[in-house]
Amino acid sequence: MTAYAVAHLRSVDFGPEIVRYLQEIDATLDEFGGQFLVHGTDPVVVEGTWPGHLIVIEFPDAEHARTWYESPAYQAILPLRTEHSDGSAILVEGVGPGYRASDYLAKVR
Repeated sequence: MTAYAVAHLRSVDFGPEIVRYLQEIDATLDEFGGQFLVHGTDPVVVEGTWPGHLIVIEFPDAEHARTWYESPAYQAILPLRTEHSDGSAILVEGVGPGYRASDYLAKVR
């Protein structure tokens, strides 16, 4: 099942460390089949407030997402982002083809 690395960056100190992070992150994704789906665009807020930006990286499955995040190559550059931005990041599995919102009811009943 496809999985995603999702980050909500509320603020970024766009200095040399972030520039280096952006220059180096792509090379960390290749080995794990990661690709950006959402990055660097301003969201259109239709409900509530949304300070900052959303980043979504797709992976073939949860194992690839987790091993990318834990990889030495990514861990080496991660402080460049975490020490110069305020945000949250998660790893999450997607849903399969044909999924419907009502399918969730089987999990909670």
